[in-house]
Amino acid sequence: MWREEPRSGSPLWLLLAALLTARCCSGAAGGQGDKVIWAINAGGEAHTDIHGIHFKRDPLEGKIGRASDYGMRLPIFRSVPEDQVLYQTERYNEETFGYDIPIKEEGDYVLVLKFAEVYFAQSQQKVFDVRLNGQHVVVKDLDIFEKVGHSTAHDELVSFTVRKGKLSVQGEVSTFNGKMLVEFVKGYYDNPKVCAICIIKGTVEDVPKLLPHPGLEKKEEEEEEEDYEEGNEKKTLSKKKVKSGPRTPDPYASDNSSLMFPILVAFGVFIPTLFCLCRL
Repeated sequence: MWREEPRSGSPLWLLLAALLTARCCSGAAGGQGDKVIWAINAGGEAHTDIHGIHFKRDPLEGKIGRASDYGMRLPIFRSVPEDQVLYQTERYNEETFGYDIPIKEEGDYVLVLKFAEVYFAQSQQKVFDVRLNGQHVVVKDLDIFEKVGHSTAHDELVSFTVRKGKLSVQGEVSTFNGKMLVEFVKGYYDNPKVCAICIIKGTVEDVPKLLPHPGLEKKEEEEEEEDYEEGNEKKTLSKKKVKSGPRTPDPYASDNSSLMFPILVAFGVFIPTLFCLCRL
């Protein structure tokens, strides 16, 4: 008996495609969520993102600093709508503040720090450092607006290793006692802050990427092109300098003092002679 094959536009085909997509996405999300050992939504409530990562409610609520949801009135570029809340809320403090993060197993990890500038509209208004274990400055002079502009998601990724009671990060080593202190250090410009934090066991390749930002990518391409052109100019100038060698002596720049001597002698004889004639 002849049966009609489901066409691409038929409800049955669309339903099957939707089920397969949902199954694949849920599997990927679950796998990604399994790699996360700690995650919080700073200044906000609990949230599970599209990758299956569960961000808990801010544990510092009512203890340190202030929570702000000022960014809730703004759309956040580079973030999917479902997860913009991770960049719309934040915790800030007028002094240095931080989180104690328990890490039970040895291994390679990535600290993911989520930020978005939702208040200031120019650079050099909020600048601060991020420090680990009280001594490792892993992010220096962070100016979010300078990095990505206004109301735009920005992630700072810091790889580190825990092994044999030691924390290794960016070529530095310190004693590790089971907890890692992540501090946001007060600087000269306004107050330090953070929107969300998570720690993933693995490498930076395991961290979900933000959406591309066309304006930001264009700026980066222009900067790379300018650097390349400047590099060529420097090379050209250096080559010209090598090829030119020592300057050719100027034939008109020779010493002419020998030609002036007879003139000075004649002038010296003429003056006394003229004086004598005047007395006669």
